[in-house]
Amino acid sequence: MRKDVLDFLQSNEDYIRFIRVQPKWYRTLTRNPELLDDFRLASMQFFGKTIPQRVDKLQNQVQMASFMVEMFQALKEQQGQETPQEQEVPQEQQGKETGGNE
Repeated sequence: MRKDVLDFLQSNEDYIRFIRVQPKWYRTLTRNPELLDDFRLASMQFFGKTIPQRVDKLQNQVQMASFMVEMFQALKEQQGQETPQEQEVPQEQQGKETGGNE
């Protein structure tokens, strides 16, 4: 393998890991070193580092965060509705007790 190709591969740990997982690229780059850009793109796709993959990942994270916020709001509303009802029951009982004692 040419020195410049080897230096390129050693410049990024992901490239080394990718070429170990996909050894066909070692043969391809040895025979056709001009395919470095194709190798870099294939590596980025494999590790999920292309722009569309990152956008999808970000969308999923935002969607999950909004779902969590909605759940917390629903929980808060549910707890908020239960608390006044619990407080009203003793007040009604106090009124009945007071009215009955008078």
